[in-house]
Amino acid sequence: MMFRRVAMTDLVAYGLILVFTAISFVPLMALVFFIIAKGLPRLDLDFLFSISPSLESGGILAPLFGTLVLTVIALVIAVPISLLAAIYLSEYARKDRWFHLIELTIVNLAGVPSVVYGLFGLGLFVIFFGFGKSIIAGALTMACMSLPLLITVFYQSLRAVPMTLREASLALGASRLATTFRVVLPTALSGIFTGVILATARIAGETAPVLFTVAAYYMPNLPESLSDQAMLLSYHLYAISTQNTGVSDEQKYAVTLVLVGLVLGINLLAIAARAKAKNKISSLV
Repeated sequence: MMFRRVAMTDLVAYGLILVFTAISFVPLMALVFFIIAKGLPRLDLDFLFSISPSLESGGILAPLFGTLVLTVIALVIAVPISLLAAIYLSEYARKDRWFHLIELTIVNLAGVPSVVYGLFGLGLFVIFFGFGKSIIAGALTMACMSLPLLITVFYQSLRAVPMTLREASLALGASRLATTFRVVLPTALSGIFTGVILATARIAGETAPVLFTVAAYYMPNLPESLSDQAMLLSYHLYAISTQNTGVSDEQKYAVTLVLVGLVLGINLLAIAARAKAKNKISSLV
């Protein structure tokens, strides 16, 4: 009787989990399908790869190009710094109270609202260093915003590598540095790749930091240097949705579809990479 009651309780709990999962999943899918239905008729090669003569119509090459350039530069700055910091915390730092204080600080910084990073970038890079509103100022700001996330993901990926691999490498005569870069790092590569993809999705989808540091309302051409401003998909969508009444709904939803598709695709890649990393680590244990 007791086992039957426990089984019934588990069945009810499992059913409730499924119901609430469906409740959270249905609105998300409804939103995605709504955006697809509204924006897909406008989506074509001319829309993606031509420069618009105005905000009311035309292609989105300028904001798409600006988003890609800003994202790549921010990652080039943030990823090496984050990886080295994670390697130090995982492989070399003593696990004392200062370590736990640093760990807590990183976690707290990962939860700081993006608008705070925007104001930080405005004060430091735009005004203090005199970069002005430019791609380099925006990239540095987005890199600072990505550091806590990347360090956390990289650190967890490195710590997930079995200790037996480290011990085996050291037992064979490898130095600690060689063990870190030839054994630990390659094993954690899939998890590291996951962190890069997650940071890419966040950088591409943010609006507040770029609003203060790089975003231009409208540019008739592509930026020519890192000191130029750039149009970005997130801010472009905000501008045509709230500050310009002459833009058709089809145009707005097409831009939304491109942005959502970009972020959603990157997150799907992150899920696949995370699953691959877990399978690889499981096979080594």
